[in-house]
Amino acid sequence: MGVGSIYIREVGITMHLGRHESVANVWSSRLLAGVAVLAVVHLLSGVTWAESLAQLMLTGFLMLGWPRFSFMARMLALACVVASFFALWRLPSPWAVLHEAAGGFVFLAAFMTALAVLRLPAYRSKLIRRCGHSLLLQPPTWRYPILSLGSTLFGIVLNFGVLNLFMSMIDKSNTLGSAQGRVWLQEVRRRRMLLATLRGFTLAPLVSPLGIGVAVVLANLETLTWGELFPYVLLSAIILFLLGWACDHVAGPPPRARVALVARPSLMPLAAFSLMLLALVMLVFALATVLSLRLPQAVVIGVPLGAWIWLAWQCRGISYAGVGPATVMLARRLPEVLGGIGNEVVALGSGAYLGYLSVALLDPAQLGGVAFLLVALGNWLPAVVLMLIVILAQVGVNPIISVTFLTSMVAQVGLENVSLPLLAAAMLSGWSLTMVSSPFTAAMMIMSRFTGMTAGQIGLRWNGAFLATSLMMAAVLFRLAS
Repeated sequence: MGVGSIYIREVGITMHLGRHESVANVWSSRLLAGVAVLAVVHLLSGVTWAESLAQLMLTGFLMLGWPRFSFMARMLALACVVASFFALWRLPSPWAVLHEAAGGFVFLAAFMTALAVLRLPAYRSKLIRRCGHSLLLQPPTWRYPILSLGSTLFGIVLNFGVLNLFMSMIDKSNTLGSAQGRVWLQEVRRRRMLLATLRGFTLAPLVSPLGIGVAVVLANLETLTWGELFPYVLLSAIILFLLGWACDHVAGPPPRARVALVARPSLMPLAAFSLMLLALVMLVFALATVLSLRLPQAVVIGVPLGAWIWLAWQCRGISYAGVGPATVMLARRLPEVLGGIGNEVVALGSGAYLGYLSVALLDPAQLGGVAFLLVALGNWLPAVVLMLIVILAQVGVNPIISVTFLTSMVAQVGLENVSLPLLAAAMLSGWSLTMVSSPFTAAMMIMSRFTGMTAGQIGLRWNGAFLATSLMMAAVLFRLAS
């Protein structure tokens, strides 16, 4: 079994449901799948009834899934309800604004559903199992960069599932025997590997065209393209990666002479996985070009299509070149796959909903004041925005709320003296840093569950030096680049 059993157990996170919850979970998942299908219909045809029906089905999904949502997801959903009533009271034409805000919620729900579909072929993939084995058995010198980059690549496909997956594998591989009976060494290895996984995972939303951060930024800044943004976010990700590697090197114990040389596992499975991931990204770009869609919109269509093709390839030896079995398996397993992403959908969708309403609720005087402030900051704006996103996240303001608000404001103001790709890269860099520091993010909550430490302790004790160094370096570099 080995590594394979870990993957089976990870699938069980969403698949092992009690009988009394299974019916509600199946219907909730069907509603979410219906939301995604109707969102695709609306994107391709532009018919308004599809978007309205999707919003109605999303409401049903929220009501049916309420008992299984986390406390934070419930609070965010209630905040959406309160903000909606406030909009009905304050705005002269509230229904159009609420419909537009709900449209953003629907799109992000469809976006998360599309990414979740990719987990089914991923968890069944022998290639990913070989990749995981290769990543964990690297020598100490290369363990951080390989684990970090592997977590970034896997995070593009598995999203938050990569944290559960890698952390389970780390606990299984980091035995007391492998540390020659030294408990302190076992704990140090565990901390360093967990931090490498976490920091690598937080780079995925920064550089991936399939990431939720990129989707939010490009959706609100319609004049910005992925080609313009990519060089900036790539450089930002490289700098954050190198800073994380340096902090790991400083925090780790001094290297000792090795008693025996151990053969380093081949990285060819990781290279093959990278090529497969590149093919998926190229499929999304091709659909965006052929169908004249924005990149985030193409993700909603291309990722499920790519997942189905990947699944068909895995089932190619069964019958009908794997097409029939893949279709049947996808239909049967989809409710189970979607059953565990309710909290993610609520967190991201409500963040976009609240961010949009917060801009709409500003009166003209307040809107003019914010616009004047953005213009007055000038070249300081990217650095200030980055710091603001990270600071707000520490008190519970999800970055999707702050980024949605900021991008909506920038789109309305139309800043001419600030580089839009640079500003967007600063926002995404701030978003990435919140994921390794804020106790309110899903990534830190998963880390807390595995380590037994509070999210605050992980953010300050384990990641404090990395966060402080990254913030100072990013602020300086973005100011100089401006």
